[in-house]
Amino acid sequence: MARTPPSARPTARRIRWLLVVGLTVVIAAITAAIGYQSQNSSDSSDSSAASPVKPSSAAPPAKSPSAPSPNGHRSEHRGVPGEAVGAVPDGVTVFGDEIPAVANLDPDLLRALRQAATDAAEDGVEFYVNSGWRSPEDQNQLLREAVSTYGSEDEAARWVATAATSPHVSGDAVDIGRSDATEWLSKHGAEYGMCQIYRNEPWHYELRTTAIDRGCPRMYADPTQDPRTQQ
Repeated sequence: MARTPPSARPTARRIRWLLVVGLTVVIAAITAAIGYQSQNSSDSSDSSAASPVKPSSAAPPAKSPSAPSPNGHRSEHRGVPGEAVGAVPDGVTVFGDEIPAVANLDPDLLRALRQAATDAAEDGVEFYVNSGWRSPEDQNQLLREAVSTYGSEDEAARWVATAATSPHVSGDAVDIGRSDATEWLSKHGAEYGMCQIYRNEPWHYELRTTAIDRGCPRMYADPTQDPRTQQ
């Protein structure tokens, strides 16, 4: 059996050592690559979980219903719904002939009111109507609401008359909106026969033709002091 020459032995050992080292490096590289890929996959999953996809559209927030306006300054006359029974939409002036609450007012009252409104417009003041003529059904409904609000018929009577006694039902009263208009009327209304009747209702006006020469009569504290409401 031939023996390996001494000069060849170191070379064989060196080759085996290089093979082992090379294989180790390859295994280490493969292991590192697998670990890096796994880490990236985990980071991607975490990022997706932390940042949820937003919906492409969302329903708009619901609008809050408007609260009712204070008594006497209603932006829309409450009671039985509908303009036909006396409801007044926002923005109606004393010239709103298409609105029954205006058109059904006493003709003399409406004429004097419009004369005053025409002159007030020269001062930059516009007359809006909160309430005018009302049907008996509407007036009774308003009275029931007032009793519920104020807790008794006696207290409600300070603000709302019965259908049988209310000057609104007969078309003889109008509630004027906005403070600049009621302020103008408080100064100049008597010149047109337009008078505030109740001290607690600065928006409530009726026609008193004698006021043109004598001034408006003394106001009642509230409707309960008015003899007409005691019938």
